[in-house]
Amino acid sequence: MTIEEHYAAIAPRLTNWLVATGSPYHDACDLVQAVFLKLWKMKDDLRDSDAAVSGLAFTMAKNLRKNAARDDSRMTFKEEIKEEDAGAVGAGVMPSDSAYLRRRLNQAFSQLPPNLREAYTMFQIGELSIREISHELGISEGLVKVRIHRAKTKLKEILADLVTF
Repeated sequence: MTIEEHYAAIAPRLTNWLVATGSPYHDACDLVQAVFLKLWKMKDDLRDSDAAVSGLAFTMAKNLRKNAARDDSRMTFKEEIKEEDAGAVGAGVMPSDSAYLRRRLNQAFSQLPPNLREAYTMFQIGELSIREISHELGISEGLVKVRIHRAKTKLKEILADLVTF
């Protein structure tokens, strides 16, 4: 079957499943489009079986939805910061500014132990994979994951006052 034939057979069921399991309709449509874009890119590696492609499409959609939910839950900063928190005199309120946030992030990073800071920076800023970091630092992949997790947890604790819910 061609990708177009798979799309015609699977997309309506996939969209319905995503909506039925809690995704808004427009998000479900975006996810289906993303899934079939990925399938199209790997079309030469697909088996012709409709069941195999269908299972792959549903798994991809589930994973993409999890990734989107995780990305949406990232930190959002408060709209206002107390002046005393920003280092100014007085007890008023002022709009948040990037210099203040940058200073807070630098302070938070400086409080991390060097081994956690190194692994987290390589992962988040350097965009290296767990395997690449493991090879670069000469430690196991499991230890890299632990260090990244501990760094994230510590940063969330340090910057907890900036997070809105």
